Amino acid sequence: MSTAAQAQTTGLEDLVGARGGQAEGELQRRGYGFVRVEKSDDRSYTYWWSDERRQCVTIATMDGRYASIQPTPPPDCRKPGNLRPDPNYAQRSATRPGPGYPVDPGYGRPGADEGAVVDGRNVELGLVCFGDGSKDGIASGTTWTWNRDRKRYEYGTYTASKTQVFDASLMIQTWAGGGRIRLPRALVPPIHSGGQDGWWDLYDLFVSPDAIRATYRLNGLNKPKVTIDRRSGRVTVQGLSDHGFRGTCDTIGHQQRKF
Repeated sequence: MSTAAQAQTTGLEDLVGARGGQAEGELQRRGYGFVRVEKSDDRSYTYWWSDERRQCVTIATMDGRYASIQPTPPPDCRKPGNLRPDPNYAQRSATRPGPGYPVDPGYGRPGADEGAVVDGRNVELGLVCFGDGSKDGIASGTTWTWNRDRKRYEYGTYTASKTQVFDASLMIQTWAGGGRIRLPRALVPPIHSGGQDGWWDLYDLFVSPDAIRATYRLNGLNKPKVTIDRRSGRVTVQGLSDHGFRGTCDTIGHQQRKF
């Protein structure tokens, strides 16, 4: 990127491994408020929001302990998609919790994407991208129209196709030979291949010093293309018709860096 991207830190990295019930008080002490929870077969995901940081985080809890704490787009915390983390917090390290909180042994150790691992593969690049999404939609309303047969104007309803534009954010992770993308719900069509926990695998991944390109499969016909300009940080996602996304990306991690 032409200017170094502001890397995100949640200030909670040291709470990985803590007991969920005990650590909630520590989360609140650090300025995070509970938003909602989702449950899967073997773990739960809670979403917390910090007004000061303008940061949403997802905490995965497994067997009663925090298994991971990851920054996530603001819409996951029911906030506008164009909110960005406060840059004043970008390089601020996490503070150690009080006595009784087990901590992540990797605390304070810099690394790519805060050491994220996906199915045993180390994430080499993690991005959160903010911008505008678009999709096909239907507009309806009331208006006056000319009735040729009755030769007069009549008041009635109408429907018309339109392109809907909305604030959105998405996440991208890449590793050697592959990667995945997490889409805003508005860009997931009713008929889709399913994904996994909101993530879709990236295929035909191409990485060069200047660009990253890949595709993913929403369904048999719709295979959107992802293009990232590594110099400017701009990202475009283009699928069938007007489904798409354009925005800029921030890197994940403690270190300011170009990606």
